[in-house]
Amino acid sequence: MSYRTAASPRSVTLDDVRGAQKMLSGVARVTAMEGSRHLSQLIGAPVQLKCENLQRTGSFKLRGAYVRIAGLLPEERAAGVVAASAGNHAQGVALASSLLGVHSTVFMPRGAPLPKISATQEYGADVRLHGQVVDETLAAAQEYAAETGAVFIHPFDHPDVIAGQGTVGLEILEQCPEVRTIVVGMGGGGLAAGIAVAVKAIRPEVRIVGVQAEGAACYPPSLAAGRPVSLRNPATMADGIKVGRPGVVPFGIVGELVDEVRTVSEDRLSAALLLCLERAKLVVEPAGASPVAALLAAPDAFDGPVVAVLSGGNVDPVLMQRVLRHGMAAQGRYLAVRLRLTDRPGALATLLGALSEADANVLDVSHVRTDPRLGLTEVEVELQLETKGPAHCVEVGQALRDAGYTVID
Repeated sequence: MSYRTAASPRSVTLDDVRGAQKMLSGVARVTAMEGSRHLSQLIGAPVQLKCENLQRTGSFKLRGAYVRIAGLLPEERAAGVVAASAGNHAQGVALASSLLGVHSTVFMPRGAPLPKISATQEYGADVRLHGQVVDETLAAAQEYAAETGAVFIHPFDHPDVIAGQGTVGLEILEQCPEVRTIVVGMGGGGLAAGIAVAVKAIRPEVRIVGVQAEGAACYPPSLAAGRPVSLRNPATMADGIKVGRPGVVPFGIVGELVDEVRTVSEDRLSAALLLCLERAKLVVEPAGASPVAALLAAPDAFDGPVVAVLSGGNVDPVLMQRVLRHGMAAQGRYLAVRLRLTDRPGALATLLGALSEADANVLDVSHVRTDPRLGLTEVEVELQLETKGPAHCVEVGQALRDAGYTVID
């Protein structure tokens, strides 16, 4: 779905972003821009992928965190900084603090993936696990800041952070000067706001499209209300954009400068992550793949050349496994089949032979013999199959019926 944005005042300027770019020279990478032939053919115009998943710490977050911490007064640096995050912001703050010689404390939820906890610690932060959800973690970090005097580093709701993220926009204009549409994922809105400030000041005709997960889309109701509105229970696999309320500062910028906010389903996010891995050979987390999901959902809605910002690549291996399976299922590359057989020797082997003839790969087989709906000599078999797409799923089903099997819906 798509939502129009409404106007609000902004508080970050192009000069702020250019100043941030100078500050980040030699600190943040100028990440690569990779063409995507598959997406270009899909939308009928060139598509470039801005690979912030290859940034230091694996996401764009280092940019804003470094600019924010570098701008602190000496006495503020001496007090240290504190942040709350389940992943990307934590790592950005940890590395930025280490580079600047500032002590950092990062609160993370108890259920945060171990690779993200380890990475944050290795970047130099004192990691403290608190709470089960980010809201509890955030409250603990703010309490710590009040008790110790450490400066709280917000992940998106501060002009310095937004200016740092806006350097992505300057790089896009340098690397793809002919760009007409920039598509970027949105949680609290810091990255989209920063890019919009930089790009609209130089090329006001460039269209900026923000993308949110349907289950965590806080901007559509907020834009409709004209103020930040909180979601009760945001839910999405894309934890990088799982934010229940827009930031006050980015909300004003998004309202004025972002042309449109679109939402995408979990199926589209899964398919986009799978596409990035298979076609572009890029490991991208669900939040980072959200712009690609938007292109897949509505290929006719974007004027090219298009730049899709892959904002991060920090995906937990366990989540990656689940998302890849979900994405393959959404593309019709998994098929679950239930049918009944006569419970006699060789019946299963005959069934597997029919599936082999249909070129379907059997991943799992389960038997049910105790269901009261079954006859005395019947057994129900459920199979998980790997297929080659929706058309092949239809072919497999027809092959089973032609072989005399009754497929149970």
